[in-house]
Amino acid sequence: MGFEFFISRRYLRTKQKQSFISLITVLSIAGVAIGVMALIIVIAVMAGFETDLKSRILGVEPHLVIEKKQGKFIDGDNVKEKVSAVSGVKSASAFISAQVMLRSDSRLSGALVHGVQPNAISPKGTNWEPKALELVHTKVTQGKPAPAPGIILGKELARSIGVLKGDTIRLISPRGMIAPIGHLPSMKKFRVVGYFDSGIYEYDGSYAFIHLDEARKLMRMPDGITGLEIRLDDIYGAADVGKSIMDSIGIDYIARNWMQMNKNLFSALKLEKTVMFIILALIVLVAALNIAGSLIMMVMEKTKDIAILKTMGANHKNIGKIFIIKGLVIGAMGTVLGTLFGCLLCILLEKYQFIKLPGDVYYITRLPVQLEMVDVGLIAVSAMVICFLATIYPARKASCLNPLDAIRYG
Repeated sequence: MGFEFFISRRYLRTKQKQSFISLITVLSIAGVAIGVMALIIVIAVMAGFETDLKSRILGVEPHLVIEKKQGKFIDGDNVKEKVSAVSGVKSASAFISAQVMLRSDSRLSGALVHGVQPNAISPKGTNWEPKALELVHTKVTQGKPAPAPGIILGKELARSIGVLKGDTIRLISPRGMIAPIGHLPSMKKFRVVGYFDSGIYEYDGSYAFIHLDEARKLMRMPDGITGLEIRLDDIYGAADVGKSIMDSIGIDYIARNWMQMNKNLFSALKLEKTVMFIILALIVLVAALNIAGSLIMMVMEKTKDIAILKTMGANHKNIGKIFIIKGLVIGAMGTVLGTLFGCLLCILLEKYQFIKLPGDVYYITRLPVQLEMVDVGLIAVSAMVICFLATIYPARKASCLNPLDAIRYG
């Protein structure tokens, strides 16, 4: 054991002449612990929100979308075959997307309708019934007309137009026909066969799903599609898979992944997480200033000890090391305690969910927590770096102390 560490430990364990110094040391440890604990909990909660939001978005949106740059997308089957052969692609399905108006008996609202293959998607939070949209294929039996084709509405969209499951609505598309009296919009009846609730108002308040064949009839696109929706084995490899797909199908198409389509949202979440890290790190900084204050006061109290050590052969580096080690030990104690309590609280929050969120304000009713060891390690290292920086000034003051002056005036 080096004598610097031995003396630092003695200074920590022995009672100070001024009890105020000991109180500042205890408060410094507590401050670092509270700061580290708060950082771990807040970052874990924000990571939980981000993960939950990603899962809900990807429950409605595809991982990749392939669209035509110009002109009509009429060679969907050929492109789909090439895309399905690319490594990493789990499934590919055609879709038609268009802005329409939905009219119930009493209300009218705009919506974004998606014509999809029933087994292609499974919106988050819905009891998705693949056969529900296949009502369009029901044939006329016993002279009775086939029932209206099915439509699945977002929960908020259904509420805004005042319809329930089983009600009939009219879907109005601007792509109609030219008649002697002018342009006539296309209109068709649909029966509400289900809802979906992703928890994201943008989707729940504007999205509707119908069968792909029915969308083709409504939009007068017998052979065309809007694009291809692609699901991947690894969602974080979407950029690389997109490049491989573009190499396979040519430059006439464009591939957009889920990160590009939600770039603003995820950029805002990342910025918010960074800002919260900086703000809460100030708590650790305040505690580190307490460490610096306690070390400065200790240097003043141990002036004679420093002088004696220098006369015995200790150099500037040895003296500075003593106080740096003491400051780092204080910081390490606070960091370890804060890490333990922070991780413990995160585990309890995730397991028992004793903090509830109001359902009428947030899209979830519990506090999501995702504890990542990378974040915990980064927080612990950052706290130790701040504590180390706080020890530099007191250590320099102690190392520059003149032993003759210390003995004469101490």
